[in-house]
Amino acid sequence: DTQLFLCALFAPVCLERPVPPCRSLCEVVRDACAPVMEAYGFPWPDMLHCAQFPPDHGLCIAVHFGHGQATAPPVPRLCPQCEVEHKADGMMEQMCSSDFVVKLRIKEVVQEGAERRLVAAPKKKVLKLGPLQRKDTRRMVLHMRNAGACPCPQLDHLGGSFLVLGRKAGGRLLLLAIYRWQKRDPEVKFAVKFMFSYPCPLYHPLLLHSAQHR
Repeated sequence: DTQLFLCALFAPVCLERPVPPCRSLCEVVRDACAPVMEAYGFPWPDMLHCAQFPPDHGLCIAVHFGHGQATAPPVPRLCPQCEVEHKADGMMEQMCSSDFVVKLRIKEVVQEGAERRLVAAPKKKVLKLGPLQRKDTRRMVLHMRNAGACPCPQLDHLGGSFLVLGRKAGGRLLLLAIYRWQKRDPEVKFAVKFMFSYPCPLYHPLLLHSAQHR
């Protein structure tokens, strides 16, 4: 439905005039996508407000899949921030797309409704500063949006250090991804070393793979 909606919006079928997506199609896509976008600090775009699209009885592209009954997943879906691949190339991509990268210990995790807050211990190492200010790093609190009920294996045990990646939005620090820091983990060590060695615009997966095999 998301593909159908975006195609109908940006590459519409044209009869006597372009045929837009129906309001119900927009609503189905918004209801599925907006919570994940919100978890990363991105609101549903103004240009996609569903009220602007025609109701289903007009000439428009209707929902194809959204009204069917979804198959329940076999296991609970991980929180988006915790659903990360522990590989150097994937970590590099996320580091480059994040505002900041910090190695830290977690003092406590506080849950309020659909949000968790990760309170960092005082001692931490900033690997990528980005827009962080001194007040942000002095008492660092990371917000996990839409993460109240989903599992996050990385947070099952708070002992040890973590590598956290995030962005700053509206004065709050949003957690984008979290990895357990393992001292001898070659993937983590290589990703961090590579981040310091090459500017992010020069990063490319092929370059990373060639460097790994040297």
